[in-house]
Amino acid sequence: MKNIFDKPAFKINGYLGVLIFIAILAIVIFLGNLIIDSSFSRLYLLWFLVPLVIILGISFNGFFVVEPNDSRIIVLFGKYSGTVTEDGFWFTNPFTKREQVSRRIRNFNSEKIKVNDLQGNPIEIAAVVVWRVVDSARASFDVENYIQFVAIQSETALRSLASGYAYDSSDDNIPSLRGSLNEVSENLNKQVQSRLVVAGVEVIEARINHLAYAPEIAQVMLRRQQAQAIVAARQKIVEGAVGMVEMALNSLSQQKIVELDEEKKATMVNNLLVALVSDVSVQPIINTGTLYQ
Repeated sequence: MKNIFDKPAFKINGYLGVLIFIAILAIVIFLGNLIIDSSFSRLYLLWFLVPLVIILGISFNGFFVVEPNDSRIIVLFGKYSGTVTEDGFWFTNPFTKREQVSRRIRNFNSEKIKVNDLQGNPIEIAAVVVWRVVDSARASFDVENYIQFVAIQSETALRSLASGYAYDSSDDNIPSLRGSLNEVSENLNKQVQSRLVVAGVEVIEARINHLAYAPEIAQVMLRRQQAQAIVAARQKIVEGAVGMVEMALNSLSQQKIVELDEEKKATMVNNLLVALVSDVSVQPIINTGTLYQ
């Protein structure tokens, strides 16, 4: 396979081409008047007049306009001649074929696709890819249809990405689709770019815009997430409560407010943990001592 890259094409300023066209037209009119005025004595001038008329007719095809962030692929009899990327009014070989390739920024919104994540859970995922053509020749000649190529390769990269991450993770150090958005987006950008470089396409941004569990497991996974959140919250509460109990016992001991034996310490720890960890309001019972000593 022969790779073709952008190169400058032959062209001249279109307004200069118009001046040349007007000059040739003036010559044609002058020769025509000479032939008409001299009847048959100057018919030999037709040898000059006819080619000039043909040149005028063909030269119309040589004028073209390039708008900002646009380009023209110049092809002469099946051979690539170059690319015009400068905006303006131009003139080139009228026998060439010119194909327009836009270099403007475009968006591609992928369809929602169903794929299994790293843990085997079916999920729905979609992405938006912001891209543009930076090499018009490669976009035109190296792939059949570069717009369709962008769509297919972007979805392929998205499937590959989704299978490499879990949907969610309880460990903050383990990246996931839901919890590591920046890392996932950067990885997606790299994967899409690596696939589209052959088409002369630059990926400006690639980001997930839809992420959800597949409908058949959505309710189950929602309950699982809720259970994991409750467990994680309870763990934090217990860690905090233990720290508060330890602080209370140390403070009582250091300030010598009350002397507690091991049994009373155990009772105090039990009461404090129940009060701190319980998920319902705790009603305290005040012990004022016994009636009979």
